[in-house]
Amino acid sequence: MKARHWITGIALLALLGAAVAGLVVTGGQDPASGFRGPASHRAPKKLKPAKKPKSPKNGKVQSDLKAPVPAPAAVPDPTVDEGPLRTAHALAALAVTPEEVELARQAERLANHEVDLAFADAMREAAARTPQVTPELEDLQAEKDYTEAAVAADQRQLALLTKQVAEATGDRQDGLGDQLEVAKAQLELDQDELDDATDNLEKAGGDPQAKVRRLRVAHDAVQNESHAAAPTEGSFKPGSLVGRFGDWNAWRTKLARLEAARQDELEKVQELSKRKQAADDEVQKQWDDRENARKQAAGFLKRGKVADPGSSRDEAKATITSLKRFTDAQRAVVSLGKRLQDEQDLSEVYGSWIGLGQAYEQVALHRILQSVLWILGVLLAVFLTGRLVDRLSRPVPGESRRAGALGLVIPFAASVLGLLVILFVVLGVPSQTTTILGLAGAGLTVALKDFIVAFFGWFVLMGRNGIHVGDWVEIKGVGGEVVEIGLLRTVLLETGNWSDAGHPTGRRVAFVNSFAIEGHYFNFSTTGQWMWDELSVLIPAGQDPYPIIDGIQKLVVKETEANARLAEEEWKTSTHRYRVQTFSAQPGLNVVPTSQGIEVRVRYITRAYQRHDDRRDLYQSVVELMHGKRPEDIAPTEA
Repeated sequence: MKARHWITGIALLALLGAAVAGLVVTGGQDPASGFRGPASHRAPKKLKPAKKPKSPKNGKVQSDLKAPVPAPAAVPDPTVDEGPLRTAHALAALAVTPEEVELARQAERLANHEVDLAFADAMREAAARTPQVTPELEDLQAEKDYTEAAVAADQRQLALLTKQVAEATGDRQDGLGDQLEVAKAQLELDQDELDDATDNLEKAGGDPQAKVRRLRVAHDAVQNESHAAAPTEGSFKPGSLVGRFGDWNAWRTKLARLEAARQDELEKVQELSKRKQAADDEVQKQWDDRENARKQAAGFLKRGKVADPGSSRDEAKATITSLKRFTDAQRAVVSLGKRLQDEQDLSEVYGSWIGLGQAYEQVALHRILQSVLWILGVLLAVFLTGRLVDRLSRPVPGESRRAGALGLVIPFAASVLGLLVILFVVLGVPSQTTTILGLAGAGLTVALKDFIVAFFGWFVLMGRNGIHVGDWVEIKGVGGEVVEIGLLRTVLLETGNWSDAGHPTGRRVAFVNSFAIEGHYFNFSTTGQWMWDELSVLIPAGQDPYPIIDGIQKLVVKETEANARLAEEEWKTSTHRYRVQTFSAQPGLNVVPTSQGIEVRVRYITRAYQRHDDRRDLYQSVVELMHGKRPEDIAPTEA
């Protein structure tokens, strides 16, 4: 083999070994078999009770519950981060396997619970805000209270009339029915005024919780919609190389999104940890005040009849306000702890999903390597087939023609078959294989008709009655020597017309091999290589033509006698098998009168490679005959 063949073979073997090694590395158990997932119902972590801070040295606790509670610091407009839930919904649409669906549902459940807690925190923060009282807010609040009272009165009146209508009969029922319709219209009017008053108060900043309520309504509306995504089908078969590469790329993209979601959750865990720590510190700072509030509430409950009801009412109001404030602070700590736990669990779910996705990504890569291994195996088989045929088709005496034909056909057929197998591996086997192959075959037959006919024409030329390189042939009126016979075309070195000079013209003429099937060709290099040639002689006017014509006929018969006898014997042998009448090889003579004299045309049999010499000798003998020599005095030429 040549150096390039060695290099190609070694490269294919190296790639094949690398593919096998990759299969061994990526091979393993099914990802679903070892999947357990994170704990679905993990018990929530118990919050540590707040530690009692150290008391002052004198043991006394300073607190003034009757003092007005200081207004909380300004709180920005409450906002709710719904990012975890949106991310969970987006990732759930990518879930394909049952294990992924389970993880996606768990992630949605945790994210939904975390967002619900976030809404509760936002409502609590909004309730803690104390908007600055202005005359405008007082008027808007008064208008809202008035319209609320009107709506409540309308509802009571509507309920009363509805009951009366049900109990009344006759004309009284008709009258009460009219009153009921009027009451409904009045309720609709007052309800519209209440909505308008509520909206005006919200825009003026008098209702901090309104924005949170609107966000909650929008959130609930979105939650009621279906977030399931219809599975998408690829353009290629799942078992094809293109389809497997698409699966592998899809897993890579999914893993990138999962990793981004996991990082977001870890950042939220850190943020909530800081907020919870700050809330814990605030609760610790208020420990003494909370204990005093508890003692004050316990003493108030044990106290009997009070002397001053007014002061007792103020004290109760202050106690209730303090207890609510401490309760809200403690609830904030608990809520932050639950949200922190949800975020941690959500990050663990995404981590488990990432581990599962990595296992499936490895499986997809393993399948890609299987397809690559098939392709490399086919290429190596085609390569070895070509080398083997090339070695076995070396020229052997007596079989060089057949060996050359096999050396061309077998590698070509192996290459075509290998290409089809590779296409099936890359693109997949069509579902309607027979139909597609039939339609594709018909289309290719029409489109590549000339090439197909030329290819099969090559087999005809390689057959028993075909041609060889070096034969003298005539194809479509062009004669010449065969210099190349390819799978699709035959090349001649043109030598001109046979009955003319027959010398090479220097032009190379190429013919598509379809002429061997659709047309015809003449081969003058077969056994005997016989052909008819023509001799033309002009007898001038005024000269007696009969002696010359008789002499030319005797001369041609004498010169071509041996060739005619051999040709008739060969023709008799070759036509006996086909039961064809034997041909005659005797010369033929035609006399044509012209204005310049008598033209004598003689057709005689000769060998293709001797035609020029025979014609030259005949012309020389005719010249001697016309100068007075007799036919018997002219020396015959040697065949």
